[in-house]
Amino acid sequence: MSHTTFADMRSFFEKGSTHAFSFRKEQLRLFRQVVLEHEQAIYDALYADLKKSPEEVWATETGLLLQEINYALKHLRKWMQPQKVRTNLLNLPSRSRIYPSAKGVVLIIGTWNFPLQLLLIPVVGAIAAGNCVVLKPSEHAPATASLIEEMMKKTFPAEFLQVVQGDGAAVIPDMLNSYRFDHIFYTGSTAVGKAIYQMAAKTLTPVTLELGGKDPCVVEADANLKVAARRIGIGKFSNAGQMCVSPDYVLVHETVKELFLQELKSCIRKFYGDDASVNDNYGKIINSRQFDRLTAYLSQGKIVYGGQHDRERLYIAPTIMEDITPGAGLLQEEIFGPILPVFAFKNREEALRMIERNSHPLSFYLFTRNPQTQKEWMTSLPFGNGCINNTAWQFTNHNLPFGGIGTSGMGGYHGKHSFEVFTYKKAVMKTPTWFDPAIKYPPFQGKLKLFKRIIR
Repeated sequence: MSHTTFADMRSFFEKGSTHAFSFRKEQLRLFRQVVLEHEQAIYDALYADLKKSPEEVWATETGLLLQEINYALKHLRKWMQPQKVRTNLLNLPSRSRIYPSAKGVVLIIGTWNFPLQLLLIPVVGAIAAGNCVVLKPSEHAPATASLIEEMMKKTFPAEFLQVVQGDGAAVIPDMLNSYRFDHIFYTGSTAVGKAIYQMAAKTLTPVTLELGGKDPCVVEADANLKVAARRIGIGKFSNAGQMCVSPDYVLVHETVKELFLQELKSCIRKFYGDDASVNDNYGKIINSRQFDRLTAYLSQGKIVYGGQHDRERLYIAPTIMEDITPGAGLLQEEIFGPILPVFAFKNREEALRMIERNSHPLSFYLFTRNPQTQKEWMTSLPFGNGCINNTAWQFTNHNLPFGGIGTSGMGGYHGKHSFEVFTYKKAVMKTPTWFDPAIKYPPFQGKLKLFKRIIR
């Protein structure tokens, strides 16, 4: 994409073309329409890239995107209204307002594990906020990336929305080093997120980083083990474990570990059968590079379930491991695949020490029936988002901001939070001319006591 085109987008924005409620609403309606028209094409693309079934696509990609669009359409007018705030005594009888204002031309960079919704849900907020948008889909999900470009080109004018394809390692630095965007929204790895943050800092460009981490899952002794196993199993092995909100590892109380493992194995068989490679509800690894990285973990501990793999089909079975080798990558790196290490713990202090080795996770999950235990865990750990007695589904609630903390990211989005990501708060105070007291003007001698009464 040429720099002239970026300049055209800037000009389109600065003319006020995107500011009106009617424009934003129409673009959101067109967005919804093109997604619905390409429903089958979306199923085909995501099957080609990740072997996702239509049901999984709707539950984790298309349906979530449409939910965001519908929610934005319902609430957009209210979001756009200036917010009245109080005016302090010093400035009376002025009136004060905060105007949610579009940032300008924004860049949204997606990732490959949910290549449709992780790229396009932020677009909903950017359009609702009145911005022009540049999209960079992941080249690692080529079928979906190609389809997205086709959908966007037929729906939106180029000066309003553009799709940039190519190798992200080359394309993204080129864009960031040659053009200043008004906001950058990136979803992906922590390493790339750091690099983008550094490049953005050169021009003081604000960023939202949705990264990853080793998401812990704690199962206390009083947990409902059948429910815990089902909810951990679906959260871990959906999309073949390639989810930033998947439980990365499980810490289960030593008194119930064996019972939990029995329940978890039973659930995996019920979900995917004895051979998940032929199950339509079980996906594949995105590419051979990720496959090789994941299968290297299989030698770093004891496999207690699964472990079968086939490089030609990019298949790794749902796998449970324990007795992990000290210093192994499984203990230090985000797994991002269908391998689940399980550890026993004696008490909360021991579990906390294990979690703190990889602090500030994106998500944290806890299974317990005890309200006091729930409170203690929720207040003792820094994490971005999570669940009590569930896993992963917090992502689907557009009323909750989704985001990380520290190395797992910065900023949160979904629903109104997405709108707020792509706006800034323009503060305006309106002062009448009929009241203009002399106290506000020099000379100030003798006014100190009065100032102290008013300004405090």
